[in-house]
Amino acid sequence: MNVNVRTAVASDCTRILELINELAVYERAPEEVTVTPEHFVEAGFGDKPVWKAFVAEMDGLILGFALYYTRYSTWKGCRLYLEDFIVTEEHRGKGIGKLLFERVIEEAKNGNYNGMVWQVLDWNQPAINFYNKYKANLEEGWLNASFSKEQVKAF
Repeated sequence: MNVNVRTAVASDCTRILELINELAVYERAPEEVTVTPEHFVEAGFGDKPVWKAFVAEMDGLILGFALYYTRYSTWKGCRLYLEDFIVTEEHRGKGIGKLLFERVIEEAKNGNYNGMVWQVLDWNQPAINFYNKYKANLEEGWLNASFSKEQVKAF
C-alpha cells in the first residue's frame, strides 16, 4: 500500500469536511458539525489561518487527516493541539493512522512545541488502545465546557 502523507492544501477541504462528518457520526454527534465550507477554507487558508493539517492519500484519494493548531497553556507554553484525527472506516487498521499521528508528533518536535495535547472520548476504546501504544498520558477528572455561537450572542 503506497500512502502519501502531506500537508493539506485548500483544494483538500471538501474531502476533509466529508471525513469530519464521518468522524461526527462515529462520535455520535453529527448535528454538531455546523462549520460552513467557506468558513472552513478561510480559517485554514485565508489571510489569518488558524489551523493546519496533514492528509494521508492513496491513488489521489484522501483516506484520513490530522488537523492541528497552536494552543497556549499558561502552565506549559505553546503546545500543539490535535483537534481532529481520522482515517476513514474502511481503511482503518492498515497503518495509515500511525503514519498520520507520527507526522503530527514530528511537527510538534520540529516546531519546538512544549508538548502535544488532544482529547479522546472515554468510550472510544480503539482510539484509547492506539494512544496507549504510544504511552500517552490519558487524564481523568477534566470536563469539557463550551458556549455555542447562540449562547455567546445572547450574553
